[in-house]
Amino acid sequence: MQIEGDAKLLRIMIGEADKINHIPVYEQIVLEARKIGLAGATVYKGIMGYGGTSRVHTSKILRLSEDMPIVIEIVDETSKIENFLPFVDKIFEEANCGGLITMEKADIIKYKANRK
Repeated sequence: MQIEGDAKLLRIMIGEADKINHIPVYEQIVLEARKIGLAGATVYKGIMGYGGTSRVHTSKILRLSEDMPIVIEIVDETSKIENFLPFVDKIFEEANCGGLITMEKADIIKYKANRK
């Protein structure tokens, strides 16, 4: 697969403690993205953040949080990203979790899958 030019970057921000049947929400999202053939996904774990409740989550030793911020980024063609949004919404509903989803324009300079 080769993608170049206009695309979308989907960014999903959730908490590390968000789960569906003991499976992390970030894992569910990445596995679903892979299943439907999106180009790729990356999960980042934050060291500090806060969301809708304004409760600060931090990795400082004295205030160790068990619910660190998680960011999932997925880039692909606009139509594929837009078609993926209902899956993300369904996962949010099943997990009964909060979060933030953003989408922005991305210019893909080069993407080529390594075939071994």
